[in-house]
Amino acid sequence: MRSPAGLRSVLRDGHFWLAHLAAVLLWLAGLAWLRPEPDPLWPLHAVQAFVLLGLGYPVVEEVLFRGLLQGWLRERPRLRVSRFGITPANLITSLVFTALHFINHPPLAAAAVLAPSLVFGYFRDRHDSLIAPIWLHCFYNIGYFWLFAA
Repeated sequence: MRSPAGLRSVLRDGHFWLAHLAAVLLWLAGLAWLRPEPDPLWPLHAVQAFVLLGLGYPVVEEVLFRGLLQGWLRERPRLRVSRFGITPANLITSLVFTALHFINHPPLAAAAVLAPSLVFGYFRDRHDSLIAPIWLHCFYNIGYFWLFAA
């Protein structure tokens, strides 16, 4: 297992920046396919929603899912074995995380949470830290809500 990483280590990780690029490419594909009318000033018009959806929820969800649940699962040696970059601990956590999104989201939107969740869990395992998953979750949520839900 790796030692806990600081922000500097995360920022030097090329995979971390590829995860940002993947989010942007998904947003662009969504814009082309769904053709929403985003509000470019959404963060200013809806400060409370921006803070809650873009920052608050991601922090709480990452602490609960990647910090507590995935951390607890990672204590079991068999659940730490990575296959194709994904550990069973990450997969189980991501499936639970995705399943809970079916409660308040349309089925397609809830199912679409699985891929980013696996990415967040990948960085939890990669850096043994919540810095990257929280950062990425905030980035993904801010972009999503800015473009598609404003």
